Amino acid sequence: PLGKPTLYGSVTRRGLSSDGVPDIVASEGFVVGEVTKKSILISCPHENVSTKFLAPYTSFSRIHQKSITCLDISSGGGLGVSTSTDGTMKIWQAANGEIRVRASGLNVLGCLFFPSGLVVLSGGMDAQLKICSAWEIRCFVCLYEHSLWFPAGILDTAIVDRGRNVLSCSRDGTARLWDCGKSACLGIIADCGSPINGIALGTADNSLNLGTPEKPPSEREVGTEGKILLLAREDKKLQGVGLQSRQPVFLFVGSDAFNCCTFLSSTYILAGTQDGNIYQLDVRNTNAPIQVIHRSGAPVLSLLPYRDGFIASQGDGTCFVVQQDLGYVLDLTEADCDPVYKVASWEKEIYTCCRDGIVRRYQLSDL
Repeated sequence: PLGKPTLYGSVTRRGLSSDGVPDIVASEGFVVGEVTKKSILISCPHENVSTKFLAPYTSFSRIHQKSITCLDISSGGGLGVSTSTDGTMKIWQAANGEIRVRASGLNVLGCLFFPSGLVVLSGGMDAQLKICSAWEIRCFVCLYEHSLWFPAGILDTAIVDRGRNVLSCSRDGTARLWDCGKSACLGIIADCGSPINGIALGTADNSLNLGTPEKPPSEREVGTEGKILLLAREDKKLQGVGLQSRQPVFLFVGSDAFNCCTFLSSTYILAGTQDGNIYQLDVRNTNAPIQVIHRSGAPVLSLLPYRDGFIASQGDGTCFVVQQDLGYVLDLTEADCDPVYKVASWEKEIYTCCRDGIVRRYQLSDL
């Protein structure tokens, strides 16, 4: 918990059982619970907390040669897409990491499947958004309107409904709405004067006042009504904006730069900061957070809703799952001290990408 000292201990493997399960003992103050070939449950009775450490089911080390900056899994779970500092974007079989399509010579930071699973949205340091086929990396649409006069790389993207419109945020401090069919910018949703590190789009609670547009929306806008856009800003602010109205809904000031944000529901949101805080807020009243989760001072790099909880990854290699129906926090292991940049999930599988260039796949079916 925030403000409490960290408790340190150690675990030791004494041997293996006949069926290959390790024999584990813990140092004083800690208790070893259930142990399997892939997981170890450790409890601290004094603090009434438990953590289950889960090893990856599979690791894919041959997809990229360098750090993997982003990944996503298609809606059907069959395909993965990832981008890397090696200048490539690749699409691969989610089950075994076999590469289906590759594109090189790119400067892409992020990638995201459209709901169909057949098309990929990518954004890069060249300030371009590209929409490509998932089967041949053939670019259908190139969107280019973020600032050209200083580094204005696209830092995050989002898709509105089925994808006739998409969103991007940039180092130039703007969040923009795009019309894919006409390859045009429909408008600037927000101009913050500070880099926007992450965005998240959600359907707003009915009681929330999203404001009124100053002029009627373009007929090219599809699915923007009733939506709120979260902006994780470099200047320590988390902002909510009515997507159709372009009007500010709330502004919350955190402890450090916000790196990422997500919706848990139409009322509850999460946002992570550079100094390791995860804020849970109610969008109807953001004067004070519902809770602040702090596991370490490492930057929070990725947040993802998962079932009735969430998954978070940090710059020190930690990646953990919090669920209401679990009596413990689930720690996804083996990234060591390398930052885990992004997390994606499909049903009971979780995929992570890391600075060490490895995609790790975890299975939660046995928990």
